[in-house]
Amino acid sequence: MPFTHLGLHPSLLQGLKDLGFTRPTPIQADAIPLALAGQDLLACAMTGSGKTAAFLLPILHKLMDKPRGATRALVLTPTRELAAQIVEDLNDLAVHTPLTAAAVYGGVGMGPQEHAFRSGVDVIVATPGRLLDHFRQSYAKLAGLQYLVLDEADRMLDMGFLPDIRRVLRHLPPRRQTLFFSATMPPPIAALSREMLKTPATINIERQSAPAVGITHAVYPVPQHLKPALMVKLLTNGEMRDALVFTRTKHRANRLAKHLGDHGIKVERIHGNRSQSQRTEALAGFKSGKYRVLVATDIAARGIDVTALGHVVNFDVPLVPDDYIHRVGRTARAEMTGAAFTLMAPEEEGSIRAIERAINGRLPRVTLPDFDYQARAQAPPLDQRPPRPQGGHGRRSPQHAGAGGGAGASRAPHGAPRGAHGPARAPQQRRSWSATPRRRP
Repeated sequence: MPFTHLGLHPSLLQGLKDLGFTRPTPIQADAIPLALAGQDLLACAMTGSGKTAAFLLPILHKLMDKPRGATRALVLTPTRELAAQIVEDLNDLAVHTPLTAAAVYGGVGMGPQEHAFRSGVDVIVATPGRLLDHFRQSYAKLAGLQYLVLDEADRMLDMGFLPDIRRVLRHLPPRRQTLFFSATMPPPIAALSREMLKTPATINIERQSAPAVGITHAVYPVPQHLKPALMVKLLTNGEMRDALVFTRTKHRANRLAKHLGDHGIKVERIHGNRSQSQRTEALAGFKSGKYRVLVATDIAARGIDVTALGHVVNFDVPLVPDDYIHRVGRTARAEMTGAAFTLMAPEEEGSIRAIERAINGRLPRVTLPDFDYQARAQAPPLDQRPPRPQGGHGRRSPQHAGAGGGAGASRAPHGAPRGAHGPARAPQQRRSWSATPRRRP
């Protein structure tokens, strides 16, 4: 069935034609008619299935005949990257319409976002935390809101946004159409839907989440200390032209990016410790081909849409099977093809087996014939942190910790008691510099 049979506004059909889309994906064919009919939706669709257009198109269609100057649709997303991507997709679809949209997320100034509220853009795409920041101000009233979308609802729950979502809901009109779109549908999402949705239509709720069918999977067993060397080998022997590489922690992302860069590979990284401008530049550079490799934590596992991305690499095996689905879903999007490589250390085999049970299939094991699996590591382990500075221009060494005065002496808080030789200082706690990786993404 082509898009022309769905009853969408001609201006939206022209936008779809410009983008080269003629037929809806299964989730779009199921969701668009129901949303156009005004029903609440609880929709489960695999990553890369086209669910963004599945909720944008019916909302844009309905907004065409609404009065302008008031925000009537709100899309909540878990990450800045996903919010920016949705606005980009919306602008592409609505290019032949007067409809406007704005992304509202942290890490950037609030001024332009305040202007979007005051001018009444038609659609706001926001992360919950920054949206609540605006709700503290009188200009951020959404009294005319008629459509609410929770995109990647399960991820928002995983990231602890449920309390923020409930606070956001208190600022919204109760009479509205609400759409849940998610790559997975765990029981907590179903429970939340019973609170928020009114007699919703359910789509694909009975299907287990699975990777897109166009993905070729491969697992590379390798000792943990040789993962960086194997990654370089895969990138230099013609196996991969580009790759989105996922690590477990921000520290490992930094160390891996440095290791790849030291071997002449154009690489950038994206994670929570990077500023918004750095993250935006890294993603834009990866999309344009400036960087061949983008190393990321799971903050980027959802919402990054790179046209014809060839490879996703799990440098660290995800601990949760659903995270594997979300990561590898960055490739083979919109019915294209791609490859997902996973580097598996012996201690990660249990996680691989859990993934295989979740997707109901065995992931093939692959070894490179010209790679030395018995070699010693050529670089420090990625989890090894730099030694703590001693003396010199860094932190003062323990033997001088009690000496008063000098450039390295600590200043006492205002009003603190003073001893005979200067301020009385509490014993300083030493920081732990354990090599154990932190668990935050």
